[in-house]
Amino acid sequence: MIENVAIVSLSRGIIGEPFIAFEKNIGVKRLEDFGLNVRFMPHALSGLDYVQKHPEKRAQDLIEALKDPEIDMILCAIGGDDTYRLLPYLFDNDELKKAATDKVFLGYSDTTINHFMLHKVGMRTFYGQAFLSDICEIDKDMLPYTKKYFEELITTGTIHEVTPSDVWVEERTEYAEDQVGTSMPSHPDHGFELLQGPAVFSGKILGGCVDSMYDFFDGERYEDMPVLCQKYHLFPDAKDWEGRIFLMETSEEKPTPEKYRKALEYFKSTGVFDAVSGVLVGKPQDEVYAEEYKKLLVEVIDNPELPILFNVNIGHAKPRCIIPFGVEATVDANAQVIRF
Repeated sequence: MIENVAIVSLSRGIIGEPFIAFEKNIGVKRLEDFGLNVRFMPHALSGLDYVQKHPEKRAQDLIEALKDPEIDMILCAIGGDDTYRLLPYLFDNDELKKAATDKVFLGYSDTTINHFMLHKVGMRTFYGQAFLSDICEIDKDMLPYTKKYFEELITTGTIHEVTPSDVWVEERTEYAEDQVGTSMPSHPDHGFELLQGPAVFSGKILGGCVDSMYDFFDGERYEDMPVLCQKYHLFPDAKDWEGRIFLMETSEEKPTPEKYRKALEYFKSTGVFDAVSGVLVGKPQDEVYAEEYKKLLVEVIDNPELPILFNVNIGHAKPRCIIPFGVEATVDANAQVIRF
């Protein structure tokens, strides 16, 4: 049972900005209504400019939250795009390794990088939701499918199984205060989609946002990111991927098929697709490029025996589940369930 939740801003400091205070307040009240005690780590609310300029303070917040025995769960405020800059402050003197614990860590998007950092020091983590994106949802309540998994996590400390959502919800284009209580259009969803390979496969899941993992290898966004990721050996060797399931989901940037192909080719060059027991692919936001992505997955991976399960409600498409990393999972496409 989770009681005390700490919120961290490891990528962007947007929850410290006055224009978003109304959303933050919605989220805090929801967490308190769940019976949780909420604490913002010292620099989480310092605002966009400060958080961007001080990766060492973001790293400090994470270490303090991990070390604090009263904190049961670390909840990421939101993603962003430069949490890789925490690497020296977490690894140069084994700070993260010394602080590693079994408490719950939840985030997605750019937090993919933090998941890989924590994987490196042996921590199990949870992928799929964040404070601002999910708890602070400005509809009348959290989206029901999203809420179900968050409630399970804080009540039991884990996730036991994931099944598909009956619907998918369009992404908001406006987040103004006058939008509070309004719903976005929803559409029927069609469940998990097996693109190829055996319907049942198993392994421990690892992965995350394609855009973030692409930046492990490509310096277009930040020239020094591939350099730092290589220096700290952040993307696991093919040997570490053996028997795992690789999770991939795309961001709100909706990468073009050309960029998606390039990302898949980067991953393939590491040997990941030769090592894993299967691939899980998140539903693209608003279903943009879904058909193109499916064709590219089959074409680039080029191994008909490797199972690829598409349209999992994880990542940037709403609503979203939560997927545990580092625990044994069995995917059953026929039964439409992932069990942990």
